[in-house]
Amino acid sequence: MSETTGASYAAAGVDIEAGDRAVELMKEWVKKTRRPEVEGLGGLGGFAGLFDASALKRYERPLLASATDGVGTKVDLARKTGVYDTIGRDLVGMVVDDLVVCGAEPLFMTDYICVGKVYPERVAAIVKGIAEGCVLAGCTLVGGETAEHPGLLGPDDFDVAGAGTGVVEADRLLGPDRIRKGDVVIAMASSGLHSNGYSLVRHVFFDRAGWALDREVQEFGRSLGEELLEPTRIYSLDCLALTRTTEVHGFSHVTGGGLANNLARVVPDHLHAQVDRSTWTPGAVFDLVGSLGRVERLELEKTLNMGVGMIAVVPAESVDVALTTLADRGVDSWVAGEIVERGEHTSGAELVGDYAA
Repeated sequence: MSETTGASYAAAGVDIEAGDRAVELMKEWVKKTRRPEVEGLGGLGGFAGLFDASALKRYERPLLASATDGVGTKVDLARKTGVYDTIGRDLVGMVVDDLVVCGAEPLFMTDYICVGKVYPERVAAIVKGIAEGCVLAGCTLVGGETAEHPGLLGPDDFDVAGAGTGVVEADRLLGPDRIRKGDVVIAMASSGLHSNGYSLVRHVFFDRAGWALDREVQEFGRSLGEELLEPTRIYSLDCLALTRTTEVHGFSHVTGGGLANNLARVVPDHLHAQVDRSTWTPGAVFDLVGSLGRVERLELEKTLNMGVGMIAVVPAESVDVALTTLADRGVDSWVAGEIVERGEHTSGAELVGDYAA
């Protein structure tokens, strides 16, 4: 470019028109997420998303809960496969299922999509997934931001993040103070890897085993790429259904750190959660990561969810109703353990025994 030519945003790599086109393409998906509290309060494209807080008047003492997250290096698999309309469901799941752990109903979300170059159809596909996730979670996507960062990211590179807000009645707030000795640990099956541990997963399948994403894997009944891009299961409405049908003392969202570490976060200091591995069989993907990478079991368990995406802790008399409620909602669940006195135990939770064959 000649030094006498004036600089411009477009010449620097930012395409405003492409961004506007992306907004137009995503509008139809965002509309599908609208709750009554946002009707008539403006649409996508404003400077801020609006939510009618008068809806909270029905609460005696409403507590707002907030959470933010991303999906880690799973975005690299979306980029490599060219499949962009599922990664948004992962994002929503990571946020809303953190909210519901304290008993909060997710109300609304915002997203942030950072790209090296705006390809409108790609951005719209990502937002489509986010919108579909919001529908599954019962919350509204009130807005977001798409940022183009040429020079910092390659043209095909991108990342996503999101933040959500929920509400819970103060006297229904869930936490360690509700957990009691004799409570039962109910496990809810994950849909697969969800969105954690992908740095290890990618290292094992690609760097060590040399597998390609289009490789058909007999154990999966589909390609490696399809298995790895399986969206995170969203449990928020299932958990809220439990709180309406029976007594619940706590939830734990099984994300980074694995089952034991996340369950320990909701167990009080004087108690201990003992989870029996023999109550379930982890899916094939967990076994393959372990065998192909020669990853020790404890390393797998502190990195991956091992087939359990959410935990509910309920009193013994609530177990039957809880399992029936989850079954009616299509959630595979089972009794996986119990809450006992801490005693000689030094941690809040542990896995014991061997997985079922």
